[in-house]
Amino acid sequence: MKKTILIPFLDYIVTTVLNSYSMLFFSNRKYFALIVLLVSFFNPYTGLGGFTATLASVLTAYFIGFSREQVKSGLYTYSGLLMGLGMGTFYELTPGFWILLALGAVLSVLLSAAFIASLGKTNLPALSLAFILTLWVIILSSKEFAVIGLTQRNIYWLNEMYATGGTELIWLVQKVENLPLPDIVNGFFRSMSAILFQSSIAAGIVLAIGLLIYSRIALSLMAIGYTIAILFIQLMDGYSGGVNYYNLGTNFMLVSVALGGIFIIPSARSFLWSFITVPIAYILVIALWKITSTWGLPVFSLPFCITVMLFLFCLQLRKTGGRMVLTPIQYYSPEENLYRYINNRERVLNNFYYYHLSLPFMGDWTISQGYDGGITHKGDWGKALDFVITDKEKKTYQGAGSKPEDFYCYNKPVLSPADGIAVEIIDYVEDNAVGGNNTRQNWGNTIVIKHAEGLYTKLSHLKKGSFRVTKGAYIKKGEIIASCGNSGRSPEPHLHFQVQSTPYFDSRTMAYPFAYYLQQEAGNSILKTFSVPTEGSIAGNIVPNTQLQHAFNFQPGFIMKAAAPEYGNEEWEVMVSAYNETYFYFRQHNAYAYFINNGTMFYFTNYFGKRNTLLYQFYQAAYKVLLSSEKKITISDTYPQHIFGNQPLKWVQDLLAPFHIFMKMQYSSYVKQADDMLGGGSILLESRADQKLAGSRKQKMLALVEISDGRIHSFRVELNDKKIEAICGNQ
Repeated sequence: MKKTILIPFLDYIVTTVLNSYSMLFFSNRKYFALIVLLVSFFNPYTGLGGFTATLASVLTAYFIGFSREQVKSGLYTYSGLLMGLGMGTFYELTPGFWILLALGAVLSVLLSAAFIASLGKTNLPALSLAFILTLWVIILSSKEFAVIGLTQRNIYWLNEMYATGGTELIWLVQKVENLPLPDIVNGFFRSMSAILFQSSIAAGIVLAIGLLIYSRIALSLMAIGYTIAILFIQLMDGYSGGVNYYNLGTNFMLVSVALGGIFIIPSARSFLWSFITVPIAYILVIALWKITSTWGLPVFSLPFCITVMLFLFCLQLRKTGGRMVLTPIQYYSPEENLYRYINNRERVLNNFYYYHLSLPFMGDWTISQGYDGGITHKGDWGKALDFVITDKEKKTYQGAGSKPEDFYCYNKPVLSPADGIAVEIIDYVEDNAVGGNNTRQNWGNTIVIKHAEGLYTKLSHLKKGSFRVTKGAYIKKGEIIASCGNSGRSPEPHLHFQVQSTPYFDSRTMAYPFAYYLQQEAGNSILKTFSVPTEGSIAGNIVPNTQLQHAFNFQPGFIMKAAAPEYGNEEWEVMVSAYNETYFYFRQHNAYAYFINNGTMFYFTNYFGKRNTLLYQFYQAAYKVLLSSEKKITISDTYPQHIFGNQPLKWVQDLLAPFHIFMKMQYSSYVKQADDMLGGGSILLESRADQKLAGSRKQKMLALVEISDGRIHSFRVELNDKKIEAICGNQ
């Protein structure tokens, strides 16, 4: 029992401590945290003060009872770490020091919790405000205590190195410190180390190497922030008394990283804004230093906090999103923030942003007049579509075409494009003779359906007396509501469709996409997602396969089993996050695979965890699946960039990613075999991954997923000359 309690507690302590260190550079990578922890002990007293304060902060947050998951992120405790690093640098390690350090750790946690809660209401980060206030309190109050005093040991820092590692360490450190580096490079490394309250080239080099491994974009932004600050100082011929290595590192370099790639999706614009935000931070350093120095207080990272929070707050005031995108989900890596945003921008955001409309008919119809058509779709009423049925000769009728009944679309069923309520209906207008026009009753027989607040669809020129619903009735998606007619301003039978924001017959139109449909191009059916069919094209709805729908209908609580010789047995439980995201969870390896199933398409959105799992192989094999086998439709998508791993060329891509993506991993899949289109028998789904680089294309993966009896029976993956065969089951 004690062991059961102790292991989670130790995991909580270790994870929170490490995340506190990595969070100093906006990271949550444990290997980078270990590098930062190691470098903090380049000055042993500074390192000891920081580690002790972090441990005290972690325990404080634990016993207060804050959310374990939130605390483990390090956001509640990294201010305590900074406070400890500062105290270890400034003060002698007397008994009074340890008492104030413990009290400061508690205060920093309380302030962090308060700032996170209050600023979180406006979606602003608390940053290091808690650290600044806590260390200010310590500095001001310590002047009244005789048991604690400022230290001069940092003047003799080589003695500390000798005490730590002897002559060998002294030799190594001196060799690094005396490297014949240009002043600007020397200053960059010292500024990097100053974030940990040091002024060491060796510490800066180690941190830079760690940062390079963690994030190429972050390191480049560090260099950009440093360079802009130096250029601005020289350009303005400014007084540099308030500008030291600490300010260069904490207030200028970190501003560039925070606004260039952490809280804003990295892009050319976010990089360019560093030329504004870094100088703003500089003048804030000078101005605030004039104020705080009268109290004997350093400005610490206050200019950084003000600049970042002010800029983010102002971006939130924009009426439109703009070209600079605030990071929607924080992954604590500029690369991951960027790649996942690009990957999910269309795949995920469209799924939630748009109400899923389907085409309002059965079979394939031709768009006789599209958006802003030259006949009647003009001005405020331009975003509308007219549908007809054509034959192989592109004729809309058979025989003489002299009466409405001769036209293929006449009297054909008209379907509701989505769930909704019939708010308006006209059902008294007679059909026109072919070639006639009823401009007095322009829309003819019409229905307006409300799908959501501010979202209505209107279907017009319907046949009198064909309505199967009444005003006020609730209508299901795909339900037959009436028949196509020739009423109103309609010289020949056709169906008029438009989306509008108000419920009136004469409402202005608005551009709005259909979620999924098939468009005929050169004799092939091409899947279109969240788009609008163009004039002259032929489009039709996707007919789902019930067996595919059932096989990929993973509901919360469902447990899928997979087994393969080299992987053993795995169990993936379907769970739902606090944000209503559905995912597979493989408990043994703490792996997560998030997915969406909207009835037409199944696709994965994110994967977190180790890659040597069957869950990851299934994630690659079934990355995106069209739940239809009616036609052999090949669907394509793009994997997120992290699928490339850490190969050298990927690092080059990372550096250039804010400006250009030249490496892509293309995914495609189709139903290779379907013994029974109606939902029985077996279905074989084939997928592949192709690396696209500089115009070349190379296959990287080939996979087969076998579905039978409404469930996934097995999947096979060929990856890098390795074959994996997994048998699946469910519980």
